[in-house]
Amino acid sequence: MKLQEAQIIIEDQFLDIVIEIFKPSPEKLRLILKDKSFVDIRLSQNVKNRFDFHWERVHINNTIYRYDNFPDIKFKKIKTFPFHFHQKTEFKVVASPFSKNLPKALIDFMAFIRRELNKK
Repeated sequence: MKLQEAQIIIEDQFLDIVIEIFKPSPEKLRLILKDKSFVDIRLSQNVKNRFDFHWERVHINNTIYRYDNFPDIKFKKIKTFPFHFHQKTEFKVVASPFSKNLPKALIDFMAFIRRELNKK
């Protein structure tokens, strides 16, 4: 998947929660959400299918959520390794609840964000 494809998915399915989309670097797409938090979608230019989706909410409630498949050996014992999910903090890392397949992984992650935003 390329960033252009990711942007099409966002524009097609998630404009109810996304208010702005821009590309701060060649491998990253940034989404500004309706609550003023942001999501960075990073797709590696060097390793095929390597990604991370990072939802930054530190300025709102001191939380982050990140789904990625960078093979960090600290998380080798996690059942879904190298896929893992940082849940609320950088340090609480759990098995991935999302698809391993791009672009479905992006859709799953964004649907998770939508559900969380709608709880508020």
